[in-house]
Amino acid sequence: MTIDTDVLVVGAGPAGLTLSALLASYGVRALTVTRYPGTANSPRAHITNQRAMEVYRDLGIEGEVRAIATPNELMSNNVWATSFAGTEIARLQTWGTGVRRKADYEAASPTSMCNAPQHILEPVLRSAAESRGADIRFLTELVSVEQDADGVTAVVRHRETGVEETIRALYVVGADGARSTVAEQLGFAFKGEMGLGAALNIWVEADLTKYTEHRPGVLYWMTQPGNDYWVGSGTWICVRPFTEWVNLSMYDPADGEPDTSEEALLARVRSTIGDPDIDVKIKAVSRWQINHMVAEEYQKGRAFLVGDAAHRHPPANGLGSNTSVQDSFNLAWKLAFVLRGDASPALLESYTRERQPVGQQVVDRAMKSVQDMAPVAKALGFRPGQSLDDGWQNVDELFSATPTGARRREDLASAIELQNYQFNAHGVELGQRYESTAVLDDGTPWPDSERDRELYYQPTSKPGAPIPHAWLQHGTDRVSTIDVVGKGHFTLVTGIADPAWSEAAAIVAAETGVPIRVAQIAARGDYDDVLGDWAAVRGTYDDGCLLVRPDRVIAWRQESRPADPASALRAALATILGRPGAQVAVPAEPSAAVAG
Repeated sequence: MTIDTDVLVVGAGPAGLTLSALLASYGVRALTVTRYPGTANSPRAHITNQRAMEVYRDLGIEGEVRAIATPNELMSNNVWATSFAGTEIARLQTWGTGVRRKADYEAASPTSMCNAPQHILEPVLRSAAESRGADIRFLTELVSVEQDADGVTAVVRHRETGVEETIRALYVVGADGARSTVAEQLGFAFKGEMGLGAALNIWVEADLTKYTEHRPGVLYWMTQPGNDYWVGSGTWICVRPFTEWVNLSMYDPADGEPDTSEEALLARVRSTIGDPDIDVKIKAVSRWQINHMVAEEYQKGRAFLVGDAAHRHPPANGLGSNTSVQDSFNLAWKLAFVLRGDASPALLESYTRERQPVGQQVVDRAMKSVQDMAPVAKALGFRPGQSLDDGWQNVDELFSATPTGARRREDLASAIELQNYQFNAHGVELGQRYESTAVLDDGTPWPDSERDRELYYQPTSKPGAPIPHAWLQHGTDRVSTIDVVGKGHFTLVTGIADPAWSEAAAIVAAETGVPIRVAQIAARGDYDDVLGDWAAVRGTYDDGCLLVRPDRVIAWRQESRPADPASALRAALATILGRPGAQVAVPAEPSAAVAG
């Protein structure tokens, strides 16, 4: 028996479940399979940034995610210490919680970061997908997959019974992680390096509240003599404040595999707690390796990669699952439009053009952040082969009232300041910019910024950027600009001089069968720009418009109304969707109205 579907999604982690939920929301016939019996059984990824939260907001589950997550204010402090009970060496306020960065993060998005460990987040995503009608089959392993000109044929095996079935789909999406069967069998090429380091995760229960509630955070870096790894002698990742943790440590496989007996694990954990009276329970232990890999193409014919199947990198910057979720957000609407006949298959080619550069940036930034941890170890003076006495004398000297101590503290402060590129890299987190056939470049340059592009996010309405956030008033409701776009539809954002654009949207929607929502955002408009924040970033005159894609990316910008708005909009939409007869509209001359 052959099962027929339109999209086969292989894998049900954050990327696969988000894709399943989105496809179901868009009415796409899809089937998701995973070899595992359920959702994740250990914490794994945890940092959840504003862009990922905006995807969850689009799905209507932001509240559910926030309910299971550690809130942003409890993520604040990155602490470096010799142990929880020992000497604190340094502290950095992170994830936009510090006074210097808080306003930047609040101005950029209606959402805030949170800490949502993967084993807690995935059930929320699964529920969202299944409540929308998604078909997700667990304990169903992909055995083989091949494609031809008309579709994809996959064989899956039910792991409980051994029974095999054939699935015939129009498209397949590999969301099956770093050991992707889809990527391997369909010949996706990768660049980078594998096996750059080995790590041990120990998941524990230990009530460390008395050592953390005065300095709440999700990352505590413990460093002791004889170790200069980037994670020190063991990094503690908070799973549930402040009683459940993952202890992460690095090791060199050339020296042999670590002892994972309970006695050895408890000794390793207790050494960085520093308090023998703390009760510790080992929940699980796992090993993993550091990779620096990205697929050269995210599409091969009718096959696509999302998430870790496409990009593999260290956990630095907390970008992994966030990037994965955004891969799915980019791809889902494109599949839906092609399958409905609203767009040509050429639209799908924009997926690689848009997301592969993001994946490359993410893996490179993560590796650079790992390298940038080295100055911390250097400033501390810890190194392999060092005696305990020498190591602790280094700590004493660091905090001594001596010229050497003062110089070393300056070096340490500089090393900690460098960590902002890992823990306050707002531009990396939010600053994605797309260039593809699904974006109509208006010929204007990307805005210049005097501030560092990795550290600071620069909102812009240039096509290829996500629509900037601004708070609006709709009736008596407070809504964001990102709330009035997305949700599977194109949206035409207009200004005060709206009627001609509203008429054009109705005409083009009727002709093409592609719904186009209209959102008038202006002072005293349908969505009232009461604070004037939208006027400052919109980049158009009062009679201009922005055409925003379902993934909230600006696809087209008209500074002013052309002579024939319907013709201009028709041509723009046809070009974006790769429809026959597409011809890019010529920008109009600026009107006398004032552009924001």
